[in-house]
Amino acid sequence: MTVRVGVIGTGMIGQDHIRRLTDVVTGAAVTAVTDLDAARAAEVAARVGATALPTGDDLINSPEVDAVLVTSWGPTHAEHVLNAIAAGKPVFCEKPLATTAEDCLRVVEAEQAHGRRLVQVGFMRRFDAGYRQMKEVLASGALGTPLIVHCAHRNPTVPDAYHSAMAAQDTAVHEIDVLRWLLDDEIVSAQVITPRATSKRFAHLKDPQIMLFETAGGVRIDLEVFVNCQYGYDIQCEAVGEEGLVRLPDPAAVAVRTAGRHGTAVLQDWKARFAEAFDTEFREWVGAVAAGAEPTGPSAWDGYAATVITDAAVRSLQVDGTVVTVGMKPRPAFYGGTA
Repeated sequence: MTVRVGVIGTGMIGQDHIRRLTDVVTGAAVTAVTDLDAARAAEVAARVGATALPTGDDLINSPEVDAVLVTSWGPTHAEHVLNAIAAGKPVFCEKPLATTAEDCLRVVEAEQAHGRRLVQVGFMRRFDAGYRQMKEVLASGALGTPLIVHCAHRNPTVPDAYHSAMAAQDTAVHEIDVLRWLLDDEIVSAQVITPRATSKRFAHLKDPQIMLFETAGGVRIDLEVFVNCQYGYDIQCEAVGEEGLVRLPDPAAVAVRTAGRHGTAVLQDWKARFAEAFDTEFREWVGAVAAGAEPTGPSAWDGYAATVITDAAVRSLQVDGTVVTVGMKPRPAFYGGTA
């Protein structure tokens, strides 16, 4: 079957996913779009042969929509996801699932009441080939028990609208999700330390930040978030076990020797770094919807966990680096827990 997808939000990420569903992923068609900017929605709809609808409710309840993609403004996510669950339609929600832990729990509770998983959250790193290889190595036991993880998330620059809490909420949240998945372990505390600030930042921003996490199993994680590093977009991850380590590979690039130098180019943005991961993410989601299967990607519970952990990190930043306990509820059996 062709999965008919309705897209709520036709901004930058929405249009990129519409292109992906239209030109890259087979078995999907974008049949409806909506946006607060009606003119933009109409333009996007005309480009892909879809219908522009007035509201998210209209789109979710359209008989021409089998599955919903939410790429609107973050504070609207919970409303649209809840409405999709009420309509019994699979819904892919770009992160965050919701901007508050309370709204995330509303989604979790609604999905459990429905009785089967409908929600997938857009943490694309789980679909990156390098991270998947790391997961295989760690799961094999070849390194022994994991002990330490070292990470870095660097951006060349960020705009003036980027504020200090976004280092956790928008940037480190990707590491938070992928490390929970890699280690199959839960993060129980967060601490944020601010070293000497770079002169390249806007005055209101604390940059870089060093984030320290501890898991329930005792793994210690250090994460450098440096969003004005100038030189490029650089993602690093190294897990150290009792008998060895595994390191995330850098993206493949040709090596150039010239003028007495040997080097490779450094990517400049997340789109180039994770393009294939995004493609894989949507291929697998569309495949699951077409088969009538539950999604296998990050769940509503993963969306809740990420929000609670980033809340703890932001709290630590606000209280001068105090270690903050993550106040997460027990994972329900519905999501693979024992509670």
